[in-house]
Amino acid sequence: MKKTALAFPVNRRTHTHGCIDQVVGDILSGWRYDISGLSPAMRTDYDQHMSDCSHCRRRQRIARTIDVLLMSVSTLSIVAFLLAAVVIHRVEVVTHINTVRVHLNQAHAVAVSLEAVAIAGLVFSTLLWVLVAITTPLPGFIGGIVQERIPADLRDRFTKNAA
Repeated sequence: MKKTALAFPVNRRTHTHGCIDQVVGDILSGWRYDISGLSPAMRTDYDQHMSDCSHCRRRQRIARTIDVLLMSVSTLSIVAFLLAAVVIHRVEVVTHINTVRVHLNQAHAVAVSLEAVAIAGLVFSTLLWVLVAITTPLPGFIGGIVQERIPADLRDRFTKNAA
């Protein structure tokens, strides 16, 4: 007698289960699984779907992970350019290195300060950070996590002061 081999999928994606309600899942994926901006009356069905559907929960977790990584990389970029600007400023003061000459063609030479390049990188990184903060639901997501972890008496005190 021949024993039959167990059928293991070659690709893990062949065994994934889709969304339990494709219409609601498509709506949520269009919103990047962010329902924080909806009114409480509108979000009850979406909250129920998120609690029932493991596929959409996993996709939401992936989307929030990407948001956190984008914000982290932007923050590290700001810190790196800020540190570079400070170090270059100190080095330029000590060694009297003022400019780096860049020859674009034979007729024109552009003098660029290394500190100016670091400050331009800092400004660009800050703009990217602001864009990421505006376009992702991360501030509301982090606010929800913080509210869940704050003790109830402290949370009540904050809500009383806000009102």
